[in-house]
Amino acid sequence: MEFLKLTNNNFTFVATEPIPEDRLKLGYHDMNKKYDFVLTTYDDVSNEVKAMDLALNSDVIIIGSAPEKYVLERIKRKKITFRYSERLLKRGMIYAFSPRLILYMFLHHTRYCKYPMYMLCASSYTAKDYSYYGAYLNKTFKWGYFPEVKEYQIKDLMKKKESSYINILWVARFIPLKHPEAVLEVADYLKQKKYNFQIQMIGTGPIENDIKKLVKQRDLEKFIKIEGSMSPEKVREHMEKSNIFLFTSDYNEGWGAVLNESMNSGCAVIACRAIGSAKFLIKENYSGLLYDYGNQKQLNSLVEKLILDENLRMSLGVNAYNTIINEWSPKSAAERFINLTNRLMQNKDTTYGNGPCSKA
Repeated sequence: MEFLKLTNNNFTFVATEPIPEDRLKLGYHDMNKKYDFVLTTYDDVSNEVKAMDLALNSDVIIIGSAPEKYVLERIKRKKITFRYSERLLKRGMIYAFSPRLILYMFLHHTRYCKYPMYMLCASSYTAKDYSYYGAYLNKTFKWGYFPEVKEYQIKDLMKKKESSYINILWVARFIPLKHPEAVLEVADYLKQKKYNFQIQMIGTGPIENDIKKLVKQRDLEKFIKIEGSMSPEKVREHMEKSNIFLFTSDYNEGWGAVLNESMNSGCAVIACRAIGSAKFLIKENYSGLLYDYGNQKQLNSLVEKLILDENLRMSLGVNAYNTIINEWSPKSAAERFINLTNRLMQNKDTTYGNGPCSKA
């Protein structure tokens, strides 16, 4: 929407595939049908022709997981093109140098190194992963996902979090890469320390029943409430009332928009630094806390630190909110992107030191 405003409606989003059914079942809107600026190529052949024309003639395009045909002819014309990618090597370095991947990287990325093709990094690990193949060297910029931002009176928002106990929130699908078991370890630790707390876990998934059984076996039912699925609007209501937000995913978490949302809701966030968005959005000890993947002791210690230090908890929450509002909002990202593209057209570099469109 922000691109529309900044370009006098001269913006088109080309959708080459429908919104996944599982996302719609969780209550997400079908954006492809909601907005006039969306051009769908998967259900209308004539739109494919329009999409190709846009790919060839637009001043700037951003390519995500769209077919390669939209890139090839444009590159020949040496027109500014941005790729958009999460990290490449989620499964680790063991897969980095397979002959098939090396060939793929050369054909789709490295061979264009002398062309005006750039990378918008939707993970703090994207630039490094692509650099192993000589791709986008000194041509990578911070980017991400930009969910809707809500503006609050910060005092009113923080007042919502007042309670006789510490309210801790976790929101994710119950799948292995999200590591819900880490939350149980936190609860066990806090229980032994006799802290007054409640943990809410929102989401569903294939290992949900396993986690429920563990909660019962470890006698944590008094401290952990598993809420199931709920609409995005209800999730935000829970975030607004929560003191601490835990984000426990591993390196397979490409971005993690739930971090944007929890920071926007003024939560004091503790996130695993393996998560794609964590090191972009969080300035450590200012707008959140980070822990090393697999270091449960460190995670437990950071939660305890926030329980004991109300001033730090409040400060992190306020700074997190301001970070999203002032730097990582859709409006800010769109303005910065327009500025960046104008500078690149003049053979100049980015002016930003942090946030969207700064060097990654």
